[in-house]
Amino acid sequence: MKQKTLAIWLQVILAGVLVCGLTVYFFIVPTLAHDFVMMYPELESWYMPWLMFIFGTLLPCTPGFIFAWLITVNIGRDKSFSAENAKYLKYIAILAAVDAGYFFVGNVVFLILNMTQPGVMILSLMIVFAAVAAAVAAAVLSHLVYKASLLQEESDLTI
Repeated sequence: MKQKTLAIWLQVILAGVLVCGLTVYFFIVPTLAHDFVMMYPELESWYMPWLMFIFGTLLPCTPGFIFAWLITVNIGRDKSFSAENAKYLKYIAILAAVDAGYFFVGNVVFLILNMTQPGVMILSLMIVFAAVAAAVAAAVLSHLVYKASLLQEESDLTI
């Protein structure tokens, strides 16, 4: 598979992830939350704080998506193993870690304020674990891409 073809496939996948993510954030979550409030009217005061909290998790995701798109552009330019891609992966790792921390702290605050259920806290711990795993994977990839870029530079200089 050529680099350009691979980049196009990755961009199509990223566009699909973007559409799915926006659907979840702006349609599914508000609809489910609204239905939940209709079933349990006594929890109506939780609706807006939780909705704003969930929308806050979108803030680190947006630049992370942009960095992922820039990586696919570099792959299309046959610069897969570049220091620039390593830097983008490092930023993605930091953003994923920040999002995991925000989500964990927010859930603890809601638990302290008695605005959540213990089951939700347990479920959120699984989400935090997934975000930390993504951060670690991006950090490892960043390191490996950087090492590969150094090897590629050495190889380019000797030929």
